[in-house]
Amino acid sequence: MSTTASAVHARTRRGWPEIALLVTGGAVLVLAAVPVDADRVAGAEAAVFRVLNGTTVLPFVFVWPVMQLGNLLVVPAAGLVAVAFRRWRLAGELLVAGAGTYLLAKVVKGLVPRGRPDGLVADVIIRGAEAHGRGFVSGHAAVLAALAAVAWPWLGRSGRITVAVLVVVVSLTRVYVGAHLPLDVVGGAALGLLVAGAVRLLIGRPA
Repeated sequence: MSTTASAVHARTRRGWPEIALLVTGGAVLVLAAVPVDADRVAGAEAAVFRVLNGTTVLPFVFVWPVMQLGNLLVVPAAGLVAVAFRRWRLAGELLVAGAGTYLLAKVVKGLVPRGRPDGLVADVIIRGAEAHGRGFVSGHAAVLAALAAVAWPWLGRSGRITVAVLVVVVSLTRVYVGAHLPLDVVGGAALGLLVAGAVRLLIGRPA
């Protein structure tokens, strides 16, 4: 990379994209939380869940590794990848956004109590280990969405398409395995966008 290119890449910007992430993430999170009830699931959400959970797409052995892309361990792994490419600021953003999202997801779970699908919907198909604790929001969807939104300005077109697809796929797998209801993953992804917007406002994105 030339000196000029390095200087350009080192400059940071903050502006409407970060504000849009904050506002959109916050709005969608609230809208997803409003219909959530601790004792019942609305008919429309239950119907969507049954379609996604009841349709056998792939054996669990293929689904499981993809689903783990939303695991907390992916946060330090993503940071190490950024360090390997000498993207120090990106590494810091990934670590802050990933860890912050994980912790805030715990807070939201306490504020919006809802159990797992098998305690709220009949005939749930559990694939793999049974999930425990509260369901809203999905930590997997939240963490991966935060990492994707933070990395977005640093990626090319193919990279952006890849991370966007991964967020959608991982969110769907959480419903498919019976760990979450649809609004859980929608709210989780929204939380991730909100945190990413805040981190990008704080640290900046490449010009």
